[in-house]
Amino acid sequence: MELAFVDWAIMAAYFAVSLGIGVAVYRRAGEDFGSFFLGNQQMPWWLLGISMVATTFSTDTPNLVADIVRSTGTVGNWTWWAFLLTGVFTVFLYAKLWRRSGVFTDVEFYELRYSGHSTSRR
Repeated sequence: MELAFVDWAIMAAYFAVSLGIGVAVYRRAGEDFGSFFLGNQQMPWWLLGISMVATTFSTDTPNLVADIVRSTGTVGNWTWWAFLLTGVFTVFLYAKLWRRSGVFTDVEFYELRYSGHSTSRR
């Protein structure tokens, strides 16, 4: 399979836009630890929640779904469709609570939850 000019143009445009976004936010993201991880807390909680859900999907997700359906048949689709419900809860419930807790990372959240204080803040 050979790529046509339009294919190369689409890929070049994608990389140019990605690079442009990176350059545009480079200075703000490098100010301190909080600005890097939390975007200076200027992003709305719902957008951060969507980001949290999006990070749970990776290159192995299609393989997992294919294996679930292969092992259990079409009824196995309900297993991974249930992830949609948990994703919605993550966006609209947990993201707001996470923001309110004032932590930056998962480890800080676990420390706060199970020991009452966070020591890993830089």
